[in-house]
Amino acid sequence: MRYFIDTPRLALRRFVLTDDVFIHRLLNTPTWIQFIGDRHITDLTAAQNYLQNVPFQSYQAYGYGPWLVYGKQEKMPIGMCGFFRRPFLVAPDVGFAFLPAFEGQGFAREALTACMDYARSILGFPQLYAFTFPANERCIRLLERTGFRYQELIHLPSEVKPMMLFTATFPLSSKI
Repeated sequence: MRYFIDTPRLALRRFVLTDDVFIHRLLNTPTWIQFIGDRHITDLTAAQNYLQNVPFQSYQAYGYGPWLVYGKQEKMPIGMCGFFRRPFLVAPDVGFAFLPAFEGQGFAREALTACMDYARSILGFPQLYAFTFPANERCIRLLERTGFRYQELIHLPSEVKPMMLFTATFPLSSKI
């Protein structure tokens, strides 16, 4: 596998179809369902459809998307982190999720920081967005620690409850 984002503890790469077992597991965790939503990934066929319709479609259309986060010491996939393109935003939004066993250990911050640096230095994005529900306090704290600032409460077309919109703007000449 080709990993293109590398940190001391993590390696990130594009998803492949054989990641269906991992996707099935991740998208059915309690935190995914509570804070992102039930995507009805009930079996491996549904997981493969998700891979084809979300990451693969994004890679083809934009050259980026959500990426698999591999734990080097764990020698296994532990989460996802990457970018999503929404037609009503002028820049991509970043999203992340980790298996429960790997929450609270700094992996999300490490992956998010690496993705932000990649967005700025490789993809040339001047800014990123992020969304979360007001009840997701851990996500809010992480976004704020990594340079995101709260903008407003918005209603996404796909969501019943309002979500908090955050923005991170990158200075042209500095590193994250």
